[in-house]
Amino acid sequence: MKKSKLLPKEKRILENLGENLKLARKRRKLSAELLSERANISRSTLWSIEQGKANVSLETLLQVLSALGLSGDLKLIAADDKLGRKLQDVSLISTKLKKKK
Repeated sequence: MKKSKLLPKEKRILENLGENLKLARKRRKLSAELLSERANISRSTLWSIEQGKANVSLETLLQVLSALGLSGDLKLIAADDKLGRKLQDVSLISTKLKKKK
């Protein structure tokens, strides 16, 4: 199986996510040890998440978000698909134009 490689832009997205989670932890005055315990993960796994490493499962990410009280944020990913809606609108408009001919 071929191992996927992230583009630099994608790496920065993960790094930003990790930094945001670290800030959320610190705002709540939680130590890394306490958060990892609440999320039922190892301290090294939490460190990987906070560093933006790509080797963490979605399940683990959800555990951390839940422990921070942010699990609802996961529901927001791709909820507002602007590009998809534009493509759909173009398709609907072109279908309507074809029918008029």
